[in-house]
Amino acid sequence: MKCQKCAKAATLHITEVISEEQFEELHLCEECAHKYLYEPNKIGSPKGGESGSLVESDEPSLLNRECPVCGIKFVEFRNTGRLGCPHDYQEFREELTPLLENIHGEIKHCGKSPRRLPQTKQAQSELTQLRKQLLQAVNKEAYEEAASIRDRIRQLEEA
Repeated sequence: MKCQKCAKAATLHITEVISEEQFEELHLCEECAHKYLYEPNKIGSPKGGESGSLVESDEPSLLNRECPVCGIKFVEFRNTGRLGCPHDYQEFREELTPLLENIHGEIKHCGKSPRRLPQTKQAQSELTQLRKQLLQAVNKEAYEEAASIRDRIRQLEEA
């Protein structure tokens, strides 16, 4: 994670309690943390002024915004660190994008994906239909037909 004041790696994570429901998290390198903690007049005043205006004007509406699907409020996410459903990523996109980029260095998943994951929607729907046909063939005890359907499923999963 990068320092919020400069480009160095953040080694100190400070959480300031503004009020009962409002918190401010700072991720700072050792130098910036030292300035922040021990020289509050130089760093604290301008930052405090900016932060105060943000908290008073922008954040109450932001913190009370909620996901229409699961009902989680942004303030709940900030307090727990957990989202309620996949739709929250879209609902809180503007706030999550810089956070994810700061934490992970990217906003797009570039890791592994399941080996058997269908590549297209068409392949996915075909796999679903084939699996239903396979169950029907097994229930009818049409094992030769089931074997050919099984082979087709394996072929689609490997592609």
